[in-house]
Amino acid sequence: MNIPIIILLIFGLFIFLSSFFTVKQQTSVIIERFGKFLSVRTSGLQLKIPMIDRIAGRVNLKIQQLDVIIETKTKDNVFVKLKVSVQFMVIKETVYDAFYKLEYPHDQITSYVFDVVRAEVPKLKLDDVFERKDDIAVAVKRELNEAMTTYGYTIINTLVTDIDPDIQVKNAMNRINAADREKTVAEFEAEASRIRIVAKAKAEAESKRLQGQGIADQRREIARGLVESVDVLNKVGINSQEASALIVVTQHYDTLQAIGADANSNLILLPNSPQAGSDMLNNMVASFSASNQVGEMMKRTNKKVKPKTETKPDYEAPETPEAIE
Repeated sequence: MNIPIIILLIFGLFIFLSSFFTVKQQTSVIIERFGKFLSVRTSGLQLKIPMIDRIAGRVNLKIQQLDVIIETKTKDNVFVKLKVSVQFMVIKETVYDAFYKLEYPHDQITSYVFDVVRAEVPKLKLDDVFERKDDIAVAVKRELNEAMTTYGYTIINTLVTDIDPDIQVKNAMNRINAADREKTVAEFEAEASRIRIVAKAKAEAESKRLQGQGIADQRREIARGLVESVDVLNKVGINSQEASALIVVTQHYDTLQAIGADANSNLILLPNSPQAGSDMLNNMVASFSASNQVGEMMKRTNKKVKPKTETKPDYEAPETPEAIE
């Protein structure tokens, strides 16, 4: 076979094969004829005229993400870096606009994000930036949608994924947080200490009250027992003074016996003579008699001395039976 014919066949086969092309899923292909827009081809096997039609470009219809890092200043003059993630995609019906109207979509989106963030963040204090980051994201999405829809793009979502203040500011915030927590701990510890002190005081007060009640009951029972003992001794012909002396002597020796029963006791009871009980009783009787005499004298003195401001009426009405009762 002649070589020129073989070359022609190979060239024809190449031209034929170049007439077919495939388009991937979620992708659109722009076809131009002699440099002019012809059509938009979707996924599948497509046909074009060789050497007349050409593939001008391919447009990705998948959702894309662009991360933009912006440094700006807050209302309280703190420089902070924000990372804004923008999720966007090309609208299938406006592939022509996305391909021909906008050459660098990433740069365009970045510019709008910078503009919106640097307009919103300076209105807020640093703490408010952390609390209202969703508001910033909504503002970015609103502005981007209004601008990018004209170019065939739609904004799916915008997220403020990172807020990074200056390292010195972060250290100061950490110290403030630590100091606040230490203050809270101190308040709780003080409250716990106060509760322990109050509980201890209440317990001691209750203990003292019960001790006092026990001592009062003990003394009441001792007095009742003494009265009963004196009554019993009076019935057998022993007068009250002798009965009191006998009781005092008995308690004196009971005390000595209780002290002697404890081998480790260091207590010394003075005086410790046989007459100690009798002397103790005589001293008590003398003290009671003297106190009674002083009391009688004070009563007589008070009756003789009358207040100067007190006057008696010239006539006193007789008391009625109701008043007498």
